[in-house]
Amino acid sequence: MHELRWRKEISGELATIALVRLAAADVSPRRPKGLIEEAWRIADRLGWAKTYDAEYLALARLLRCRLLTTDAKLKASGSEIANVIGPADL
Repeated sequence: MHELRWRKEISGELATIALVRLAAADVSPRRPKGLIEEAWRIADRLGWAKTYDAEYLALARLLRCRLLTTDAKLKASGSEIANVIGPADL
């Protein structure tokens, strides 16, 4: 949200609303067994040098949940790996 506001893709008001809602969300940190190894496999499969985005895909895959992203590239390439959706899909 910060980046979207910084790039002026969303208003400061919308970014603040999103931040408040995110802070209030019932979210628990998780690091399932095998996350790092799965991220490496995904990065290799997709030909990525870094595992940063692959870790999000690996987490969604291991937790069997959807991954919400505004990153069109991640959605396009990651959809074959996990259930990746964009805001319009909600």
